[in-house]
Amino acid sequence: MPTPRETILAALHARLSALPATALRGDVLPERVPSAGILILRDGEPGVPEVTLSPLRYHYQHQAEIEAVVQGAARDAAFDTLCASVGAAIAADRTLGGLCDWVEAEAPRPVDLPVEGAASLKAAVIPVILHYSTADPLA
Repeated sequence: MPTPRETILAALHARLSALPATALRGDVLPERVPSAGILILRDGEPGVPEVTLSPLRYHYQHQAEIEAVVQGAARDAAFDTLCASVGAAIAADRTLGGLCDWVEAEAPRPVDLPVEGAASLKAAVIPVILHYSTADPLA
């Protein structure tokens, strides 16, 4: 049985997979970026939880990361569209079907990455904060 953390990350990945861009989880950037772009979900850090007693609960603000990458002549517009689609996908269900207390994306931190012999990449890391509670930090 998967842990709540894994269930939440899988649900977030499934939500990203519904977008036109290719959505991967924990993979390396492929050699070719599809025209719609690519999203790579990184598990990130759960951080130090707040703990409440009676009943014992661990309250996390887990920071996952989504790497958004586009390439091509219209990369600025494609990048904007890709980031907006991620925001819309998260805003459509901020609890991921009741798995999380709240999901919130932060502003992307874009960078231009030169590629020798090809159009440069425009990429960003989009931090996503997953608020959830669990009875055991390992289960």
